Amino acid sequence: MTARHGSPAAWWVYMLRCADGTLYTGITIDVARRVGEHNGEGGPGARYTRSRRPVQLVYMEAAANRAEAARREAAIKRLDRARKLALCVSAR
Repeated sequence: MTARHGSPAAWWVYMLRCADGTLYTGITIDVARRVGEHNGEGGPGARYTRSRRPVQLVYMEAAANRAEAARREAAIKRLDRARKLALCVSAR
């Protein structure tokens, strides 16, 4: 996965594909740690992903700060499934 912006980011927006095929979007400062938590390593993860393990990282995008990450997360969550999947493909 590569950052959408050219510089390192303090915050990331990420998307996971759950074992049941659904998509989950979140924000974090440490993507690897957070994905581990979603998979039950070192923390409970989100309530949504707990019953849909294992999860796989399918998209991540850099954000300059928490506010920008939260705005982008909200925008991605408003997309329909087809647009979310297209976003994942474009990141490869």
